Amino acid sequence: MAETMAGQSPAAQSEGEDHPTVRARMADRHVGARIRERRLMLGLSQQQLAAMIGVTYQQAHKYERGLNRISAGRLFEIGLVLDVPVSWFFEGLGEDGATQPLGSRQRMCLELARNFALIDNEKHQEALSQMARALAAQSQGRAVD
Repeated sequence: MAETMAGQSPAAQSEGEDHPTVRARMADRHVGARIRERRLMLGLSQQQLAAMIGVTYQQAHKYERGLNRISAGRLFEIGLVLDVPVSWFFEGLGEDGATQPLGSRQRMCLELARNFALIDNEKHQEALSQMARALAAQSQGRAVD
């Protein structure tokens, strides 16, 4: 299939972004990106996720890239494994199928959650949690509980 400079086939470009097929592909990419985001938040590799949902590493990679559509049953299983409801994968997806961009604050929160999940020592996690509570209370001008 011929690809254009933008990475879309000529047929896809003629369909426009409001065409159902294009919106579906955009949604597939969004859901895949959310799977990747959650996997990274939990500190899992693609290989680990693939094993947990019973697919090959290559298939998990295709899901995350939005190259292969995910069935409802498979998405439900992925949600169970990643401990999120199915609706979580669609958060931030506009009605037109476009992904709403993450702000720098959201990216920082995701990175913080991902790094926190990688800390093995429970005492270190608790210390970091207490520090975050204290800083948040200070920012809000209130006493720490």
